Amino acid sequence: MLKKDGHVHTPYCPHGTTDLLEDYIKMAIIEGFQSLSFTEHAPLPLGFKDPTPLQDSAMKMGELEDYIQKIQKFKNKYKNKIEINLGLEVDYIKEYSGETKKFLNEYGKYLDDSILSVHFLYLKNSYFCLDYDEHTFGEMVKLTGSLQKLHQLYYDEVLHSIKSDLGKYKPKRIGHLTLVNKFQKLYHITFSTEEMISKILFAIKEQGMEIDYNVAGLRKEFCGETYPSSSVVELAIKQKIPLIYGSDAHSARDVGKNYFHYDSLT
Repeated sequence: MLKKDGHVHTPYCPHGTTDLLEDYIKMAIIEGFQSLSFTEHAPLPLGFKDPTPLQDSAMKMGELEDYIQKIQKFKNKYKNKIEINLGLEVDYIKEYSGETKKFLNEYGKYLDDSILSVHFLYLKNSYFCLDYDEHTFGEMVKLTGSLQKLHQLYYDEVLHSIKSDLGKYKPKRIGHLTLVNKFQKLYHITFSTEEMISKILFAIKEQGMEIDYNVAGLRKEFCGETYPSSSVVELAIKQKIPLIYGSDAHSARDVGKNYFHYDSLT
């Protein structure tokens, strides 16, 4: 079994740390990983304004070529010690899917392994970053009318991302599927999401995609579980949908953190 961390960030992440790229690689080797995918937040689509206060959700377009060159250099340097994959975490924003497709058509040829994620939702004429903080999340609940409606909106967007046409370089893995649960200790889920999740898993299976088995939620104060949760993981395994472990590390020390293979849950 290949021991892989398929979701790792870098010093190019403006809301992360300044840990060196090579520090992430060295930690992965120490932790016994055979494969490491750098999946930095791709530059946001042309024309889209980052709604976060510091506008620090993703790397800038001017940094992308340097990012690509640096990782290509380390791929060669460490080729006899660990497989390094060059990738991106691409934001799916429905209204900007055309711009995202153009971006992937230009840069997808350089990518080995990427993730497609939903972070931004459009509410009342504005975009919001779903996982920015608990206060933003609470505002989103108010604007949608209820926690259940916000969940529905998020999962509809995830479903749309799975079915979207982003060209031949569309990422094959869906990132942190249940990110909407990040603040669940504050906003308790008292309704069933089974129908929404079932539709998403069916679409992922139909499209031949993978799921990011993301452990970052275990490190989040108001979450306390993986994205997706163990119950969703079990459903995915029954449908033979591949799950790829991802630390979602934004610092070298978190590479491989909370690693365990998903089939240990069943």
